[in-house]
Amino acid sequence: MNYKEYKTIKKIKGDLLFVEKTHLISYGEIVKIKVGAGDIRLGQVLDTSKDLVVIQSFEGTSGIDKSASIRFLGETMKFGVSEDILGRIFNGRGVPIDKGPDIIAKEELDVNGAAINPYSRISPADFIQTGISTIDTMNTLVRGQKLPIFSASGLPHNDIALQVARQAKVKNQKEEFAVVFAAMGITNEEAHKFIKEFETTGALSRSVVFLNLANDPAVERIVTPRMALTAAEYLAYEKDMHVLVILTDMTNYCESLRQMSAAREEIPGRRGYPGYMYTDLASIYERAGMIKGKKGSVTQMPILTMPGDDITHPIPDLTGYITEGQIVLDRELHRKGIYPNIDVLLSLSRLMNSGIGAAKTREDHKQVSDQLYANYAEGKDLRGLVAIVGEESLSEKDKRLLKFADMFEDKFVRQDYYENRDIEKTLDIAWEIMSTIPPDELTRISPDTKKKYHKYKR
Repeated sequence: MNYKEYKTIKKIKGDLLFVEKTHLISYGEIVKIKVGAGDIRLGQVLDTSKDLVVIQSFEGTSGIDKSASIRFLGETMKFGVSEDILGRIFNGRGVPIDKGPDIIAKEELDVNGAAINPYSRISPADFIQTGISTIDTMNTLVRGQKLPIFSASGLPHNDIALQVARQAKVKNQKEEFAVVFAAMGITNEEAHKFIKEFETTGALSRSVVFLNLANDPAVERIVTPRMALTAAEYLAYEKDMHVLVILTDMTNYCESLRQMSAAREEIPGRRGYPGYMYTDLASIYERAGMIKGKKGSVTQMPILTMPGDDITHPIPDLTGYITEGQIVLDRELHRKGIYPNIDVLLSLSRLMNSGIGAAKTREDHKQVSDQLYANYAEGKDLRGLVAIVGEESLSEKDKRLLKFADMFEDKFVRQDYYENRDIEKTLDIAWEIMSTIPPDELTRISPDTKKKYHKYKR
């Protein structure tokens, strides 16, 4: 194919190149920038108009001057896929960085993909066990679901992400399970931690890892989650695997979206983010799910840090509209030294009821979850009352609920970073805590279930 080359760079601003008088160019088109004798860099079209094309270089603009030549390739970003991507580590634009051999691609897939046609979707109904009690019992992750984690600065969301990536599996399914892990805007220290964790725990063999560093160009950060989802869709729909996609941190992604919007001089929307951010996020989140006639599935756990711990901030707010629930991390639990610091009262999994029950987890699962919610909420409210009137003023029932809240946090919520609890063990721990409450006070549990599992301990 004959590509047209241009040497009409008008100006260079940061990582952006402004090129004049081109033929018709598409938004998102990939370009090659030839600098000097043999240095060729990749870039992507950020904006087009009648007289000017704006390009962002993936490798920066250092050493580029107005004499550099620009070649437009006439295609968007693609990722070469094959079964060999499992066990490999890539940078944010899909180039291997683990010193392994190049990937011999069976096919090149457009990273932009497409949301699943609602008519072709299958309703999620299979339990994914993460090994974390607060998620498995009270905010259950279901195969094909998109369930984000809402965190904040300084909280251990990356540790939780790595634990889920290491432990997650689909129960009672024959298909293989894989994890696609994409980190955006991370430091070199965090990147080394992720790589070491995947390699030392053996999780890398069933994983595909994409790492975008904080000093990488913003345009690469926009591409990274799409690279990850392209890999996931190939493994799920071509190789019949169950794939869990973990994206961290979507806040860094949205900041890059805002940065690129400003570079294109677009009119800013809410808090300076582009008005199309909802649509853009939906184009990522809606690539999760199951398709009729396909054995595999794509499940998503995007992670975002809420600026200023504000759950009404545009990023968590829009994410909550698109996804099917949220897992919220609590700063107060973190101060107490409790890991994982998941606030079950603010968290929600809208598809939980579809993935639990006798044939999937255990017949008492739903009742146990409801009772834990009720007792913990009451016990937590009583802490505020105790601060005012003192514990001596409480009734015996209230004292039991106050004690229950402490036991719930210490025995049920708290677990070790490498502790992988199956659902049966988690439910048994819940019954151990609930057995400190008389049977007649457990109003969310049926008499038959209490008879089978409850052992009242004064």
